[in-house]
Amino acid sequence: MGMSPSLERSFARLEQRVKVVPALSRRGVPLPTFDIDVARDRRGEHFLVRLPQDGAPELSVLDVQPGLRQLLLLARTPGRKDKFLCGFDERHLFTAAVPGEGVRDVITAMRALKPAAVRAEEDRLGVRPRHRLRRHNAASLRQGEWFFVPVPEVVVPSERLRRNEPLSRGNGSKAHICAEAARLGGETVYVSRRHRQPLTPAQYEHLIRRNPNARTWNWETRVRNPELYVRGEVRHPDHATLWLPGWHRVLMNTEGEAPGARFVTFLD
Repeated sequence: MGMSPSLERSFARLEQRVKVVPALSRRGVPLPTFDIDVARDRRGEHFLVRLPQDGAPELSVLDVQPGLRQLLLLARTPGRKDKFLCGFDERHLFTAAVPGEGVRDVITAMRALKPAAVRAEEDRLGVRPRHRLRRHNAASLRQGEWFFVPVPEVVVPSERLRRNEPLSRGNGSKAHICAEAARLGGETVYVSRRHRQPLTPAQYEHLIRRNPNARTWNWETRVRNPELYVRGEVRHPDHATLWLPGWHRVLMNTEGEAPGARFVTFLD
């Protein structure tokens, strides 16, 4: 399968390689899927794009920023456009699907991947535009896909404190290990194997009034959507250890909101 010379030149501007290969199963059977990954061979890391035989997207590069060591890749198919930020972060290559219709270059892609709360904190503190491109600024610190926003006013009860807490987005990704962590806030809900969905206290009381026998359904109380706070060291094999002297709220980037996230095989 051939590769566009312009695509190869764009990645070369980052001093990186890209390979475009057919999408095949382990037995060599063609697959109807497109995906993008980071792979390794004898020459080191490179970007790997697998294209199906039928319905393959048209690939083009919208922007290259050698100073930031990143580029914005567009995968166009009839009826949809998916964008991917590809580049080098700290020690390794990465690729991330980017959400948002207004993304047109590397800078707007980096902004789109930031959680809204991080962008709001940058606005509140008046962080300069060039400083917003850094992994660490006055509003937040970043390690991989995780952002850490300082919250010095937070007080964590000792009974809520957990040590060496893993932080992972799942799906086989390598966990970031937080020296100290606590989950605070959130919403109390009632759960039972006899009922399909968690219930808020008001919903639980409404159910009991309608069906008094529901009290016998072995209910448990849980906390839904608590906020996670961490401090101390945050360790990960692919990143420099991060030191957080006080409590920081943890937020994940917005890649999961991008429709193209399902095409990204790379996991940090």
